[in-house]
Amino acid sequence: MIETFNNPYSAQDTLVLEALRRVAQEFCPDEVRAERQEILPDEQLNLDALELPFGVERPAEGGATASHPTQEALPVDNGFGIGIPETQKLRQLHYEEADTLDSDQIKKDFPILQQKVNGHDLVWLDNGATTQKPNVVIDKISDYYRNYNSNIHRGAHTLAARATDAYEEARQKIANFINAPSSDNIVFVRGTTEGINLVAQTFGRQYLGAGDNVIVSELDHHANIVPWQRIAQERGADLFAIPTDKNGDLILSELERLITPRTRVVSVGHVNNTFGTINDVQRIIDIAHSHHVPVLIDGAQSIAHTPVDVQALGADFFVFSGHKIYGPNGIGAVYISQEWLNKLQPWQGGGNMIKDVTIEHTEYNQAPARYEAGTPNVADAIGLGAALDYVSRIGIRNIEHHEHQLTEYAREQLAQVPGLHLIGNPKHRVSVVSFYLDNIPVPEVGTLLDKEGIAVRAGHHCAQPALRALGHEMSVRPTFALYNTREDVDKLIIALRKIVNSK
Repeated sequence: MIETFNNPYSAQDTLVLEALRRVAQEFCPDEVRAERQEILPDEQLNLDALELPFGVERPAEGGATASHPTQEALPVDNGFGIGIPETQKLRQLHYEEADTLDSDQIKKDFPILQQKVNGHDLVWLDNGATTQKPNVVIDKISDYYRNYNSNIHRGAHTLAARATDAYEEARQKIANFINAPSSDNIVFVRGTTEGINLVAQTFGRQYLGAGDNVIVSELDHHANIVPWQRIAQERGADLFAIPTDKNGDLILSELERLITPRTRVVSVGHVNNTFGTINDVQRIIDIAHSHHVPVLIDGAQSIAHTPVDVQALGADFFVFSGHKIYGPNGIGAVYISQEWLNKLQPWQGGGNMIKDVTIEHTEYNQAPARYEAGTPNVADAIGLGAALDYVSRIGIRNIEHHEHQLTEYAREQLAQVPGLHLIGNPKHRVSVVSFYLDNIPVPEVGTLLDKEGIAVRAGHHCAQPALRALGHEMSVRPTFALYNTREDVDKLIIALRKIVNSK
């Protein structure tokens, strides 16, 4: 017998719904409508069912009763959202107000992601350590070595001119990407670590003395602690750190207390590499500048995930690594503001950093050349330029939105794994999650995930003060990039449940 179907909507409500549906259809872009119809033809849409809240009983075709018109076609929900027809169809629809990145298509641009590891498709979730490289970057580097390999700025021949032009074009691309006022403000280095060391050695030797102090933070990578620690010890200065709270957010009210008339520089990370905390660097800069203290921002973990405008921030120095933003290893950049650009003495000597040399005296070049001693890494600078072009075509705002949604989805799913504990809960975060499992050592979790083809970082992440501030020595750390998908997260969750159930 067919059960009575009680429509929860009045006749007037139904008319309103029909009218709203027609209006929405009019504003649905043609290309989206066509894409939707290809995935889910009009004749397969059950608009009556879409009007109903889940759980309302309705008669199925042929007299059977079902709580959902496609219930028989659905597999058992295992909590991961995998294999459900509606889920798969909806994930293929792209609306501007939703995640607009087609990460499955983007993944095809990265040849390394097409391989299998231990019999499984590679899931690369170690992006906080390094990102993979798209074909356009690999091809650009190969093109340099195949067609115009030469040293730069010192040859009169054609290949030297081509190489020099490409190298300086890459410098301009960096300036454009972070909105520096000029390419002259951009210094090429091997990466963030060398960039911070450059500033610590040049600025520190000139302006740091006994009784002075430098301020970093507990959330910083070791690369932003050790260089300042060393120069402070050498110069007889002190090193202070902005503390963090139990959620992994900096306690910025303490910065005002830490700054004294002897504070010479504040150096902090933009994004923490362990909890994903997005530090309020604008406030940090404003506080420091109100005391006439310059600020260095470590952008290693922010450059690929959120827009950077060094002029709007008012940063004195900003450093980042190319390999964190889909570029080659061994290349990075330091932005130096106009105020400091030619005030600092060179760190290393030789090569194109000189203007004139006698046995008794050397006259240095103007920036940026004065900071780039020796033969530069021409090929990888050009590769970094190609990586920035690639990111710019996709759109850093689109990437930020995609990764934010993916990070929140991952946190929600991870929180449901028995015996898993998330570490940190910062107010503003992106791209990074840290956790541990009860009674399973962190390194072992990393090894077991690798057996499932999933690459994560398992350790202290070169951020021991940050982890210890929250009472931990190590964590498992998946980190996300533009080519990661919810399916990648689902595979991580399935693998973790498998590990937990095997113990």
